Amino acid sequence: MAHQYTLTYKEEIEALSEEDDFEKKGDARYIYHDDVAARLEWAFYRPSGSHPDQVSDPDELVSIMAFNHSRLSPLKRYTRLHPNVIEKENLRVKIRSRSRMLFRAMVDDDFQELVEVLEYAPIFLPQAIDQVINGRIWNSTYADLKAVTDFLIIVADDLDEKLKEGIKRRLQPIENFSFEEAKSYLSTIVNQADSLAPFLLAHYHDRYSTWMQRQSLHPLQAIALAKEIDRIKIA
Repeated sequence: MAHQYTLTYKEEIEALSEEDDFEKKGDARYIYHDDVAARLEWAFYRPSGSHPDQVSDPDELVSIMAFNHSRLSPLKRYTRLHPNVIEKENLRVKIRSRSRMLFRAMVDDDFQELVEVLEYAPIFLPQAIDQVINGRIWNSTYADLKAVTDFLIIVADDLDEKLKEGIKRRLQPIENFSFEEAKSYLSTIVNQADSLAPFLLAHYHDRYSTWMQRQSLHPLQAIALAKEIDRIKIA
């Protein structure tokens, strides 16, 4: 059970901050301190973000504080987080804001770490789905197709039209591809077609068919590409 702690080490830590090697000295003094309050405050004040061992602290509130102030990757944070925080709603709510930010970043990436986190802690699936549907796209990284296939397995019971559209927004678009770019990317899809979700194959079959209609290709190019497109057609 989580406890409340009175902050008693603030002045001591502030005094230490005036010394050289502040963080190194603070780590030596507080990370494994017998007093939970000391460990809790150091998880908050540590200048470069919490230490990985603080996220793994045996006290739930220290683990929560360290999780929220960590600079570890999402997967490393979640796998180090106190198990009770994942299991109990009254504790999980204490990392809700930070967790939302982490899922936003994972969804905006290639989905590989997203899948790993959800396999470890499926309780966070609603946050992941919300970010796929509603999260803004901040960078130009597109979802890895194998990772999306794994994600589709995880969300199978929740796969409605909104989620499908959210996933499509995260996929590599092909509308502005040159012939060589289109041919190259199609080849990557064909080469892994047996391991990809039918949803993805149908999506790209449709996208490539539309792309072909808008091009003025040499007949031999069109024939060769059409044969490749047929290889990802869902029967």
